[in-house]
Amino acid sequence: MRKIMIAAAIATLCAGPALAADDAMAGYYGNTVVSTGGGIESHTHYRADHTFDSTLTGMGQTLVSKGTWAVDAQGQICRTYEAAPPGMPNPVCIAGGSHKVGDNWTVTVNGQARDVTLKAGVE
Repeated sequence: MRKIMIAAAIATLCAGPALAADDAMAGYYGNTVVSTGGGIESHTHYRADHTFDSTLTGMGQTLVSKGTWAVDAQGQICRTYEAAPPGMPNPVCIAGGSHKVGDNWTVTVNGQARDVTLKAGVE
């Protein structure tokens, strides 16, 4: 009986890290995705509870938005805004993938290429 209890305790302790390892978005949590292009800079913060907030700055204006996110069957990150930014579809889906702090990549949003960097912390 004691061996079963020890095995169950070990399995319980290992389950959390294993689930986090399977979460392609884990590197995003607690960090800032900075996206630039087309005269706009956005700072997006993803959370493990599938919510996000975003600040878009450009052309002398700032827009703050929030909503929920999900990874679709094609592996894209789809953000559904409470109120979509002007000229943007809702939801907005972009190529997904796991990233770590310091990574740089390019995505296409609403037909425009954007440079993306994952920065440490919330800014």
